[in-house]
Amino acid sequence: MNFLNPIKIIENDIVRLEPLQESDFERLYNVGADPEIWAGHPAKDRYQKDIFEKYFQGAIESKTAYLIIDKIKNQVIGTSRFYEAEPENKSVAIGYTFLAKSYWGTGYNSSVKRLMLETAFQEVDQVIFHVGAENIISQKAVLKLGAKLLKIDDFESSGKKEKYHFYIIEKKDF
Repeated sequence: MNFLNPIKIIENDIVRLEPLQESDFERLYNVGADPEIWAGHPAKDRYQKDIFEKYFQGAIESKTAYLIIDKIKNQVIGTSRFYEAEPENKSVAIGYTFLAKSYWGTGYNSSVKRLMLETAFQEVDQVIFHVGAENIISQKAVLKLGAKLLKIDDFESSGKKEKYHFYIIEKKDF
């Protein structure tokens, strides 16, 4: 999938998504160190620096992670990434996303996801979202994007299997 090799800067009026770099660790950790961000997430301890470092390293190793920047304030507000690309199924997943709590409910998350969906749908026919069973805020957010619940199943994240909701958005419906 050409849009993943390498990922490129994508942006709109309010956000810029840049390929995540090793040098972004401190700026991103300064955002992710808030325990409230992770309270509804299966990895509730991700605000701890050593746990966050593993998450960050996974993002770097994926080579498909973005640093999310508020263009208006020119500040780092979070991250998201593509993963589980399946060219044979013409699908990719979007996730591992977090935003600073001050950006929740402001439209920034949907703006980020729409940019990523537009990019993905240049080459795939479906995008999958894996959302923790207890992460009600993210479940509502993907539904607002037009996603449909595909199934509830185990999914491995951060080295452990937990119940997740699998959502799908198809290109024809976007």
